[in-house]
Amino acid sequence: MNREFRPGKTNWTQFDKVNHNHQKNHGTRDLPGNDYNQYSYKLECLCCGHCYGANGTDLHIRKCPNCQGGASGIEY
Repeated sequence: MNREFRPGKTNWTQFDKVNHNHQKNHGTRDLPGNDYNQYSYKLECLCCGHCYGANGTDLHIRKCPNCQGGASGIEY
């Protein structure tokens, strides 16, 4: 298993991509997510600093589970 973070292949899975809810992508370590054929990505909330995991398909819409009422994160 890869321990270093790497970017994905799509626009939203690139390093440092920030969505409209101020969630910044830090990449994947190739851990499986909980959505069909997805990897888990590490996100950081730029509002409160909380880090959590999300499926690649959700990066563009995620809200922080700590300060924005978003869904709980997954392992990253």
